[in-house]
This record gives sequence, C-alpha cells and structure tokens, in this order.
Amino acid sequence: MERAISNNLISGGVVVIGDHTGILSSTARGRLSARPEAPLLNEQTIFDLASLTKVIATAPAVMKLLDEGRISLQDPLTRWFPEFKGSERENITILHLLTHTSGLADFDISTEQPMNTAIYRAAAEKNRPQPGSKFKYADINFILLGELVHRVSGKTLDVFCREEVFDPLVTSETMFLPTENLASRIAPTLGFDSGTVQDRNARRLGSVAGHAGLFSSAQDLARFARLMLDGGEVDGKRILSERVVKEMTTPILCSNGAVMRGLGWDIHSPYSAPKGKLFSEASYGHTGYSGSSIWIDPKQDLFVVLLTNRLDYRNIGMFNQLRSDISTIAVAEFRKPGDKQMLTPAPERAMTTTAPQRKISRGIPAASRGNRVIAAVSGAHHKTHSHFNKKICKNHYRKSYDRTHRCGSGKRRIRCT
Repeated sequence: MERAISNNLISGGVVVIGDHTGILSSTARGRLSARPEAPLLNEQTIFDLASLTKVIATAPAVMKLLDEGRISLQDPLTRWFPEFKGSERENITILHLLTHTSGLADFDISTEQPMNTAIYRAAAEKNRPQPGSKFKYADINFILLGELVHRVSGKTLDVFCREEVFDPLVTSETMFLPTENLASRIAPTLGFDSGTVQDRNARRLGSVAGHAGLFSSAQDLARFARLMLDGGEVDGKRILSERVVKEMTTPILCSNGAVMRGLGWDIHSPYSAPKGKLFSEASYGHTGYSGSSIWIDPKQDLFVVLLTNRLDYRNIGMFNQLRSDISTIAVAEFRKPGDKQMLTPAPERAMTTTAPQRKISRGIPAASRGNRVIAAVSGAHHKTHSHFNKKICKNHYRKSYDRTHRCGSGKRRIRCT
C-alpha cells in the first residue's frame, strides 16, 4: 500500500482483516487527501463507499422486505413500478435487478424530477437483451431497487437502512448524507469536498440512491462482515435471518456460467479482483469505484476490508492488482492452521500473475502480522505489472456447487443463456 501511495495511485488507505468474532488486524497508511498537510488516516476515517452501497445498504434492505414477506424475488417489476407496464422491459423481476441480469443499461439521469425521469427512461429502453439472458452490470438496477424499498416500506432508503440495519448493528459511522460536523473525518474523493458523493447520478438523486451515496468506516464495515459470517447476527443480536444470508450468498450462474453472482454480491465475475488467490470458491464481496472493496469467506471464516482514497482512475489494472495482492497476503497470514485452501482456479480478473509468497511465522502477534501484511503487499504490488483482461471471464472454469441456482425469468431455477 505504501508503494501505491508513492506511485500516486492512492493518497492513503485502511485495511481491516477479521473473522466472525472480531478484528484480527487493522492498518492505516497515508493521509486524508493528497495535500501534504492533510491528517493521517485511521480505522475511524469515513469514506465514500460508491458501489459498496449496493451490498451494505440496498441489498440488505431488499432482503429485509423479502424476509417479512412483503415482496418476492419473482415479483414482476410492474407490481411496484406501473411505469413499466406495456414496455419491452415489463418482464423484469426483482431477482433480475439483484443479479444485474435485467438487460437494462445505464444513462445520465436528468436533473429535473430525477427519479421519475430515470424510471420512465429505463422502461423505454429498446433492443436490449431479454431479462435473464445475460449478466450486464448496471447501476440502474440498484437505483430501481432503492426506489423499490421506498415504495414498499413508505420510507426513503436512508431512513429504512438506518432504522432496520445500521442502528441495530451499532454502526454509527455508516450513513447517507453525512453531516457537516463530520467533514474533518471524511476522506474526500478526487475533485470533491469531504462528504460530497462522487457519483454524479447519486448526487442528482439527492445523494441517497440504491447504487451509491453511502459513507462508512473500515471499523463499521468489519462489523457488517461479521454479521454476514455469523449468519445474520452480531454479538448475539440478530439483524438478518439466517435464511436471508444464505439466499444472498448462494451462487447464481449467469451468461452460460461465465459469471456467478449472489443477490447483490459478486462471487466470480470480471469485477472479482479482491478475491485474490486464496479466498475459497464460497467467498463473495464487492468493489466500489472510489477505491473501496470488501471480500468475505464463510468457508475460511475470514474477511478483508480495503478503503482507499483513490487518485488514479486510469490505471485500473494496477489498482485491481493492489486489491488482489492485499487479499491474497491477508489470507496467507490469517487463515486457520491446517487450512490447505488451494489457489483460486484461474482465470481471475486482474490476477494473471501470482504475487510472491512470504514465509509465515505463526507466532507473530496479530498486530505485528498485520503490519507485515501491508509490507508484503507493498513488495508484491511493486513486482506485479499485469493488467486486467476484460474478456477473461469468457474462459471461466466451471465449478460444482451444492446450492447453485440459475437465474432467469419465470421459474427460480431457469438457466441464464
């Protein structure tokens, strides 16, 4: 990470590694911004999560409604969005939105009545892939899901998430619309003031949107990861049902098996750089454009949270390699004794070369080991120069899963083609 700072890839970052019981190691490097006099980062620094909003806020909110029986994954979008009736997109379901298989494409949202115009424009899309036919990552899917939470619950997404997820989880640093008194603790994204959402469409939607707009700290995200690892509860307090957590993280095959998604979560796709080389096939996570990522492995009872203040948005390959290296070295250091997890089968995006492995001393205390993780990442990242291959998922190595579903329209187990 220090190498990434010296190369002006990031101004700084925070890494937190843990399991279902708590944090095993946390390390912060660099400063709040690129200014040399900017304050140093720490584990309580608040970051713009960008697309992590999808899995930390929107997907859990949708799953809460599902758990309460207020919606179904197979609900046609027209049940909640009459604007789609009679359109080519009327067969889209909630499942399609959660798995990015709706066929919808992104666009710039209007500044006038932004949500209404976004809905009508999405409904009017023509000559797009049929719902369920292929995976195509698009923010509009989660913009609609955020509005779905509003229409079903009667509460805006920020209020619903605060009352139903963040407050019960005791994550006080996780929020939409951070107040001005927190500005000194918020890492500004490139070109914006602290607390201003980087994503333009999210800003046009009032900075509360299903795809982006959430702010949080590494410490809070560690608590959320523990929630997922412990089947929906933390410290004996249940937030999500165990059934919902299993459903969210069950692999769904799309695009002829080239892509695996959960409900909101990424499992294996062109965006899976934080999976690294040692996270298991049961692991899942997500990335954010601003430089954030989270990856969780229930098989190895381990998670890695990475939050950075990204400066270079052009060198995508190097940034994804940083994500991959951090996860690989963290798992090598902190996986349980006796766990012989093999390297994740190639190909993986942004992981076409293997980071050098270091000898591991199991007697090192957790904090010291965490510092070694960051030092190792700096060396590994410096030696790795592979760029990510946009077409790499086409040669995906299929795996067998006991609980794999197939997404599509109509029946729950119809295969994506």
